[in-house]
Amino acid sequence: MKTKYIVSIVIVILIGLIVYRLASNKKKLDEKNKPVKVTNVRIPVKAATVASQMLEISIMKTGNLAPFKEAKALAVTGGTLQQVRFNLGDRVTQGQVLAVTDDRNSQLQLQKAQSNAAKLRNDLNTYTELLQGKAATQEKVNEIRQNYLDAQNQVSLSRKTLSDAAIKAPTSGIISAKPVEQGVFVNAGAEVATIVNLSRAKVQVNLTEAEVYQVEQGQKVKITTDVYPGKVFNGTVSFISPQADQTYNYMVEILIDNTQKSILRSGTFVYADFSKKTRQQVLTIPREALTESIKSAAVYVIENGVAKLRNIQTGAEMGNQIQVTGGLKEGEQVVTSGQINLKDGTQVSISK
Repeated sequence: MKTKYIVSIVIVILIGLIVYRLASNKKKLDEKNKPVKVTNVRIPVKAATVASQMLEISIMKTGNLAPFKEAKALAVTGGTLQQVRFNLGDRVTQGQVLAVTDDRNSQLQLQKAQSNAAKLRNDLNTYTELLQGKAATQEKVNEIRQNYLDAQNQVSLSRKTLSDAAIKAPTSGIISAKPVEQGVFVNAGAEVATIVNLSRAKVQVNLTEAEVYQVEQGQKVKITTDVYPGKVFNGTVSFISPQADQTYNYMVEILIDNTQKSILRSGTFVYADFSKKTRQQVLTIPREALTESIKSAAVYVIENGVAKLRNIQTGAEMGNQIQVTGGLKEGEQVVTSGQINLKDGTQVSISK
């Protein structure tokens, strides 16, 4: 009996231990499966305030100098070059004779045409007198008169051919190429010399869409080069392309007066400074606030600790600042660092 009693007690104790163990395990499982309490995490970012400032357009571009004019002297008629009257680097003036082709055949043709015209003029005078004495017909006189006019035209043509033997400079400038020498045969249209006119020079640069609307035809531009440190050449915008190229850039041409002592040579690398001050007040933000390119400009605006993505319109770039023409108000705060971790509606904290 006593043994039974002990066994019962042991069984009760074991059952109690099992129940306690099961209850303890259930409590742990319940705690493990309990939803985690979500706390609001704020993303640290840096911000800047939309500010108003005086617009100062600062555009600096690079380019190469090109001659104002570059022309080729061509042989009008074929023949052997009897004379070549220039050398590389010579300065020539427009209309100056550079070379002469063999003109002996042209001279003979001119003499022949002049003799024929003189004979026909005498014949015309003779038959005109005979017509007055009714010893010739009007038809014969008209025929000789027409032949005489044709002969005069032939004389003019022969003179033109003879003058074409002299190859003249089409523009003033410096001889930059001499592909022929005296005594060689050249065909009609062959290049005899290349002349570069450096009295004025031009620079071609490409401006973006935002930049080109800040530039005007006739605007003064400062041209500098590493060749002449500290020296400024004055240029003027002479042409602004009305159409963008495939890269959405606009070609702008600047003319420079190149008659100074420090002459600029064709091909020189130069800097074109379009910078100018205005009295216009504009809104600006740091360039790094943009989440994408200027073409599809957008920024994160901080409102009550929340970053909201907003599309904006931009204008001219001014150093590391960019003009805002629409989408923002003065005093608003925009994210300048940390945008990669944001999406529209993310809570943020501004760090110093």
